[in-house]
Amino acid sequence: MKVPAQSVDAAGAAPTARAPAKVEHPTVEAMRMFLRNPSAIAGLVILGFVLLLSLAGPLLWPADPFDIAAAPLTPPFSEDAWLGADYLGRDVFAAIVHGGRATLLVGAVAAALSVLIGVTVGALAGYYGGRVDAVLMRITEFFQVLPSLLFAMVVVTLFSPTLTTVTVSIGVVTWTGTARLARAEFMKLRSLEFVRAERAVGAGNARLIWKVILPNAFPPLIVSATLAVGAAILFEAGLSFLGLSDPNVMSWGMMIGSSKQQVLTSWWAVTFPGFAIFVTVLAVSLIGDGLNDALNPKLRER
Repeated sequence: MKVPAQSVDAAGAAPTARAPAKVEHPTVEAMRMFLRNPSAIAGLVILGFVLLLSLAGPLLWPADPFDIAAAPLTPPFSEDAWLGADYLGRDVFAAIVHGGRATLLVGAVAAALSVLIGVTVGALAGYYGGRVDAVLMRITEFFQVLPSLLFAMVVVTLFSPTLTTVTVSIGVVTWTGTARLARAEFMKLRSLEFVRAERAVGAGNARLIWKVILPNAFPPLIVSATLAVGAAILFEAGLSFLGLSDPNVMSWGMMIGSSKQQVLTSWWAVTFPGFAIFVTVLAVSLIGDGLNDALNPKLRER
């Protein structure tokens, strides 16, 4: 009787059973790809340092950022003010340490609000289609063609420049890109087999939208949310530069806005908070690019 070729190896001995290839969970694979990206790790380290400085810094440097710490326009690396003092004599380093909390809070909350509005509008438009899609997309286009900064200025002016008003205004004017992205993902996923299977067993529209389709649309939306944080930080800095910020809350944007008239005589009062904004936005952008490469299967082999 003829022995099957696979029953013996070249030496005549029975081959060992080959172990099945281990399949990684998509989340584990994405995390591994993210940790292999040097730029993403650099952004994570930088952002971690900024968060540590903003959260723990005020405990180690409890000075009030609004107190007069030195003579006005004191240059950097002086005895009374390590990074110098602004035109009122306020310590620039203390203002950066304390102002980071407000800046990062505005960025995170405004981005969360923007993503919440955008995902809700995009999910409903992409899932239902038809008239619902047409109406919601017309609303999206209306907000998209409005000058975002001008619209935010109007909202802040009408409802007084507080930290809450600034945060809400940023979230309200920056959700359109996320809405279009969510709509595209839902239109792509709603006709796939796993959605049809859930619908066949009696799943309602709410379950299909929020528990079936949305988790599968998360990867690009997570990247969009990450990048929205950096955009919100820049938006807050722009509003503060124009004087539309809470005068009772120190932030990096407020530091730049309050010292814009003395930019030539006290460059340090604008440069250091501007550098803090630049580094933070750069770190967020690097993390967003790393997440995009890790979560997008087409980019993992680059």
